[in-house]
Amino acid sequence: MTAPHLSADAGRLPPPDPTLSPYTGYTRAHWEATADRLLAALRPYAGPGLAQYRLPGRTGHSGAWSDGLEGYARSFLLAAFRIAGSGGDVGPTLIERYATGLAAGVDPRHPEHWPPITDRSQPMVEAASVALALHETRPWIWDRLPDRTREMAVDWLGGFVGATANDSNWRLFQVITEEFLASVGGPYDRAEIDGGLDRLDDWYRGDGWYTDGDGRKFDYYNAWALHLYPVLWARVAGHRADPARVATHRARLREFLDSHQYFFGSDGAPVHQGRSLIYRYATAAPLWAGALADATPLPPGRTRRLASGALKHFTDRQVPDEKGLLSLGWYRPHLPVTQPYSGPASPYWAGKAFLGLLLPADHPVWTAPEEAGPVDTADRQLALPAPGWLLHSTAADGIVRLVNHGTDRLPPPPAASDDSPHYTGFAYSTATAPETPPPGEPPGPDNRIALLAPTGPSRRGRIHPLYAQGRRAASWHTPLGPGDERLRITSASVVRGPWEIRVHRVEAPVGTPVRAGGWAVACDDVPPLALTGEAWAVARRADGLTSALVGLFGWDDGTAEVARARGHNAYGDHSAVPVLTAPHPGGAQLLATLVVLTADPIVAADVRTGAGAFLVSDGTLEVRFPDGTPETVTPMSVPVPDPG
Repeated sequence: MTAPHLSADAGRLPPPDPTLSPYTGYTRAHWEATADRLLAALRPYAGPGLAQYRLPGRTGHSGAWSDGLEGYARSFLLAAFRIAGSGGDVGPTLIERYATGLAAGVDPRHPEHWPPITDRSQPMVEAASVALALHETRPWIWDRLPDRTREMAVDWLGGFVGATANDSNWRLFQVITEEFLASVGGPYDRAEIDGGLDRLDDWYRGDGWYTDGDGRKFDYYNAWALHLYPVLWARVAGHRADPARVATHRARLREFLDSHQYFFGSDGAPVHQGRSLIYRYATAAPLWAGALADATPLPPGRTRRLASGALKHFTDRQVPDEKGLLSLGWYRPHLPVTQPYSGPASPYWAGKAFLGLLLPADHPVWTAPEEAGPVDTADRQLALPAPGWLLHSTAADGIVRLVNHGTDRLPPPPAASDDSPHYTGFAYSTATAPETPPPGEPPGPDNRIALLAPTGPSRRGRIHPLYAQGRRAASWHTPLGPGDERLRITSASVVRGPWEIRVHRVEAPVGTPVRAGGWAVACDDVPPLALTGEAWAVARRADGLTSALVGLFGWDDGTAEVARARGHNAYGDHSAVPVLTAPHPGGAQLLATLVVLTADPIVAADVRTGAGAFLVSDGTLEVRFPDGTPETVTPMSVPVPDPG
């Protein structure tokens, strides 16, 4: 059942085309070859009826029966893009494979039949993929099915009508499924379709950004769900779609892509933030959707450069694995980047990245020469007020860094506050992943500020954004941890090039240890080098990727170290984080740190030179970047709302 890894050296990919694609070498043929390889590698794991795909790996919380459906549905979506994009010219085997599997899955008497669609059940997610795949392959599959099979398919998909979906991106699964049913004469409820689309409007926060349900839930679901499904819904709905609504979705997608293009490093890596990261290059899906819907501000050559860059990034790092499968991880298997709902076939939502195959081979996104992405040509800074983020990237090393002062993925109060390494850190990047210790262990120190107690470090929890504008952002939080003191940490960030200066106003009892951490760098071979001195610490990977933390103000009585871990990071087995710790003097204390992540040897050579900070007035610091640029920073004190 094993097959050689998909790579140019193994002869699985066409040779690169440096003329058409000077940045990645990838062409449409590379996308087609990758899709074919992914689909071929799955075939041995299909049941005799081709309706259940039982892949190796941890079972998701919905159970193996649902996981088997997931393997069919998500790979069918990939197959649909491949079939429709070639006008059905893929040979009869692939088409027959999914037609046969459909007939078995929707037949309640068949041993491989699918679980029914019930309230808030995982089959709701997979039904949308099946519906979309059937729509896109209609001339080659749906229109050729026996009447009885079509009737059973309508009956199975019809379980969505009247059912309750989770109040999140799941509402769009109902929209898609019922719109497909409407297109084939099946049962549907127009009020449920319109209600799901209206709910999407409720979550719009401006500048192209949605929260995934109520609260501050900003992540890549904007990319592979909240913007993608409205485009696909319009394709399914056709003349039934409200033109005004379609125009609104297209305008929002255009705005989103104007910022989404900044989330890819020069090596193609997406910023590593949020949940469901096992979908990997599905981050490219809205790039293609923008071209498909004529709703993109990007030139066609840049669209392909960014999308192909993401695909190539993972291909070059042994994704898929030696069996040709997508694992539960980022590069290698790493379960802490998964969620309880993630099963062994969940990663195949990565197939959404192949949406571009629906565009004809002579479309400009396939024929125009690749153009540079934003990170390729200059240092960039971008404020995103809706999610409360700053992006800053550097052309010298191609790294994109995201500074977080607004996203925690928590429902609105009175829901309890909580902490997540993929949401509540101060920063994320295209070159690092957050530390993710096993359950029961305290959170990692990376990109955190914490009060230390015998029971462990405090956690950031609910983030209260203050502003994100220009090169600055700020927020406050109540540290989660033991005790009932009404404490407060107010934080401000200002960025320049590869540097971030963080200023914290920390309220805590006298003597409480306060700990700040920089970026976690990780690798699989040699543990990162550790260097420390007075109020500074550096962790450096063998390839030069450097994380540095320098105390600029308030750390005079502190200690510096590099915290090491094994198996805590999606980027490698060995990880290291520079850390500063100091006792709190009581009351409200100002702390300032220079936080550096760089692969530029010039920047990494001496991260301490030139940086500094001094008190200008009560609560205001003047800080100086290593290049001598001064800034004035005031982390505001925010009153605590009276509980109840």
